[in-house]
Amino acid sequence: MVEHADRLRRAIESKEARVGVIGLGYVGLPLALAFTDRGFRVLGFDVDGRKVEQLNGGRSYIPHLDSRRVVDAVGGGRLEATADFDRLSEPDVIVICVPTPLDVHQEPDMAYIVATSEEVARRLRPGQLVVLESTTYPGTTDELMRDRLESGGLSLGDDFFLAFSPEREDPGNPNYSTSTIPKVVGGVDETSGDLAEALYRQAIGEVVRVSSARAAEATKLTENIFRAVNIALVNELKVIYEKMGIDVWEVLDAAETKPFGFMRFNPGPGWGGHCIPIDPFYLTWKAREFGAYTRFIELAGEINTRMPEYVVERVAAALNEAGKPIKGSRILILGLSYKPNISDDRESPSYRLMDLLDERGAEVAYHDPHVPIIQPSREHGHWAGLESVPWDRQTIDAFDAIVISTDHAMVDYSALAEWGRLVIDTRNAMAGIDTPRGKVWKA
Repeated sequence: MVEHADRLRRAIESKEARVGVIGLGYVGLPLALAFTDRGFRVLGFDVDGRKVEQLNGGRSYIPHLDSRRVVDAVGGGRLEATADFDRLSEPDVIVICVPTPLDVHQEPDMAYIVATSEEVARRLRPGQLVVLESTTYPGTTDELMRDRLESGGLSLGDDFFLAFSPEREDPGNPNYSTSTIPKVVGGVDETSGDLAEALYRQAIGEVVRVSSARAAEATKLTENIFRAVNIALVNELKVIYEKMGIDVWEVLDAAETKPFGFMRFNPGPGWGGHCIPIDPFYLTWKAREFGAYTRFIELAGEINTRMPEYVVERVAAALNEAGKPIKGSRILILGLSYKPNISDDRESPSYRLMDLLDERGAEVAYHDPHVPIIQPSREHGHWAGLESVPWDRQTIDAFDAIVISTDHAMVDYSALAEWGRLVIDTRNAMAGIDTPRGKVWKA
């Protein structure tokens, strides 16, 4: 009904609306704080009781988020966390930030979205706005979610409202935060889009309205597919140029001086994180429904997935030059997280490197100042409990080779040049540091 929409809009604009955020991870918690910073009351939901306890105690479990923001939000009565999903009827707005991984067949695993939608549907009341932020294929919001939310008899556009707004978090980026990254918003119907736009305008500096939830879903996929394809391109160039005796990093430095028509991407040991290795395959899966085939995307996936194997071959070549086989060698992986200066190790290529080296008989360890111990996970459970080795001369000198997988700023690479016997550098972290010829191999 119009009265539900009007009442919700007034509550949003006056900041009297209570915002619920489901999933208090790298996306949900920063979003919750963005709303509390602007004066909204936020009720956060998570199945992890430890997160709930820490937040209600005023502590942040995400290293790059200042705990003082949590203390201020909790102490000021603007933030509360709970594991009780029966309270989903309390917020006026429910924002869903749950994982969307791939299953073992590289197809979308929608279990979290389905389960969350069903939890919301059981408590949905007239006048609520539901927004999905989890990256997914076009059609998820207005097909999969709408059907479940309407199963209790409430009607979209009259009783409740539904929209999609993709998360654009970049953990550890000092130049952008949740509130300063432009927010794309698309509603399943016009009224839902209007309400979602009004909501985000209260907390985000710039809101970009698109015509539909499907257009918003496709926007996020396009952003990450663009990155995946270009990362694959420079990874392929790296392999080709190495065979030609050309340093790809020198080439990229030179190419970057062109003031137009070139956008720099850097090669690495593979791809990682919760977006780039996963999101493109949501479109490849959905495209098959329409008889379309995503050859560019799939080729990029093949190239990026093969990069750890290339790095291991470079490790083998470097050790061979030093008169050692991989089998029996002690090899240190330097950097476990998927990108510099954060603790997020989801889908990190470092794990694939560790697996491949272990399979070839190496003794593998890691050092990462942001990841002191490997936590249990379904992908890398066999490494759970392994601790980061100390960073000192005696420890580093005991390894036959060190593989720089993630170039954390906290690492002293000049010390590595002095301490390490053999360094395989996948990130160009040793550039500009004087080392004896043959000590540093690029990979």
